[in-house]
Amino acid sequence: MIDALTRTDAATAHATASAARAIVAPTQADAAPRFEVSWARHLDEVRESQQLRWRVFVDEMGARPTVTPDAPPFHDVDRFDAYCEHLMVRVVSGASAGSLIGTYRVLTPEAAQRAGGLYSETEFDLAPVRSLCVRAVELGRSCVHPEWRSGGVILALWGALGEFMLRHRLDTMVGCASVGMNDGGHHAASLWRQLRETHLVAPQWQVQPHHALPLEGLRDDLDVETPALIKGYLRCGAKVLGPPAWDPVFNTADLPMMMRIDELPARYRRHFLEG
Repeated sequence: MIDALTRTDAATAHATASAARAIVAPTQADAAPRFEVSWARHLDEVRESQQLRWRVFVDEMGARPTVTPDAPPFHDVDRFDAYCEHLMVRVVSGASAGSLIGTYRVLTPEAAQRAGGLYSETEFDLAPVRSLCVRAVELGRSCVHPEWRSGGVILALWGALGEFMLRHRLDTMVGCASVGMNDGGHHAASLWRQLRETHLVAPQWQVQPHHALPLEGLRDDLDVETPALIKGYLRCGAKVLGPPAWDPVFNTADLPMMMRIDELPARYRRHFLEG
C-alpha cells in the first residue's frame, strides 16, 4: 500500500511522460503478445500509472483535472491514489517490451474507511447499496493505452483482480464506468437508454447522481456501440446501478456499476477464479 505520495522532479517527469507517449502499436510479429501483470510496489510505479492515465484521460478524452501543487506535470493524481492498490499490465515482448499499457486502481473496504469513503460517493448517493459495499472493492481510473486495446489486456487485468478478490475474501466490485462526451453527451444518453432496459438493477438498489447528466436536453435514440470495457463488465454479470452522472472535469458521463462474484457466469468464474 502506498501511504504517502512525494513530489517527483518536474524535468524527469516530463521526460518520462514523453516516453510513455512513444509506445508503438503491436505489429504482426506481436500477434500473440505476452503481458506481465503486477501490483505497484513503490512510488515510481504509481507514477507510471498516473502518466498513462494522463495520456488517456487528458490527452485523448479531453479531461481538465485540477492540478495540485504536489502532483508532477503530466500525471493524473487525486487524493484517493494514496489509499489504493495500483494494478499494472506491461508488454514483455516486441518493440514495446517493458512498457506500461494498462492500469486499474483498487480501493479495499478498509482503505476506503481511511480515505473517508469511496470515490464513487463523490458522484453518487450510494445509500441503497451501502450494505453491499462492506465486502466490496472499488475499481477506478481503469485505462488501456489506445494502441493496445485488445481483449488480452483486459483479461490480464481481470485475472489479477479475481485473485485479489479471493485473497481478501471480497465478493463485490463497484465503480464508475466513464463514457466520453466529445459529442456533447448524446452517445452517453443513448447508451443509458439501452442499458436501463437490459442491465438495470432492481428499484431498491438504484442510486442517484449528485450531478446528473442533463438527459432531457440530449438525444437518446442513437444506435450506439457499448464501449468495450463496459461490454466486458456486462458479460461478466455486472449491472448498472442508475442514471449517469456528469463529470465536467473529466468530460465524461459516468455510469455507476456493480458486479457480484456470485453472479459471475460459470465460464468466467472458471477463468478468473479457478484458473
